[in-house]
Amino acid sequence: MASDARRNTIVVALGAAAVAGVALLYRFDPNAAGSPFPGCLFRAFTGLYCPGCGMTRMLHALVHGDIASAASMNVLALIGLPVLATYALEQLMRRRLLDGVIRRIAFNGRAWIVAALVFGVLRNLPYAPFKALAPG
Repeated sequence: MASDARRNTIVVALGAAAVAGVALLYRFDPNAAGSPFPGCLFRAFTGLYCPGCGMTRMLHALVHGDIASAASMNVLALIGLPVLATYALEQLMRRRLLDGVIRRIAFNGRAWIVAALVFGVLRNLPYAPFKALAPG
């Protein structure tokens, strides 16, 4: 019983944080001067794009229904959102929504780490088509 109460508390807290995040992203534009959202420290120190660069702007575009702009900011994070949502739903519902090969691929943490590292390198290459991976 105690674990159910704890689980419910965590779900409510995460849900409240998600609603607050969506509200902030809807209200404030991370592209605007004086934005309350911090910039990327990795980019500030190295001048390079990290795998997460553009994620806040991607979420802002997504909250406003602009999928094309969202994809131009961080396509890997955009692809990862449905996977993350599916995993969260599975944990919440305590049942599998995906099975077989799709599950092994989608929920393979090592594959996501490798994808993030490769994405981080490719988006910094100054050649087509890799230049398109840099945040919009």
